[in-house]
Amino acid sequence: MDAELKRHLMIVGFGAIAAFLPRYIPMLFFTTRKIPKWFNDWMGFVPVSLFTALIAKDIFVDHDYHVTFGNVNMMLAAVLVIVVAYYTHSMLLSVVTGLAAVWGFALLLTSMGIQF
Repeated sequence: MDAELKRHLMIVGFGAIAAFLPRYIPMLFFTTRKIPKWFNDWMGFVPVSLFTALIAKDIFVDHDYHVTFGNVNMMLAAVLVIVVAYYTHSMLLSVVTGLAAVWGFALLLTSMGIQF
């Protein structure tokens, strides 16, 4: 086995361990304990917070890591997605609406001569 193959196998192995341990250790710890209600309530906000952080970064941070308010099409689409998500509670419909809205607003704003 050559050194390059060993290196690739080590990377795959360490990646598998890094993906497995953060999932296994909490499961191992919480199987013997009762999870407090406040913790479950708090953990309910984690997916929303992570999703918001990912989306906000794409809308308000440019490729040079400067804050920007030039992504008008994305801001308008985000407002539309917030309304759709609030009333439907559907992640699929929200994502499809967001993709279509970004495309539609970009097309509309470009045809109006607004540069972003």
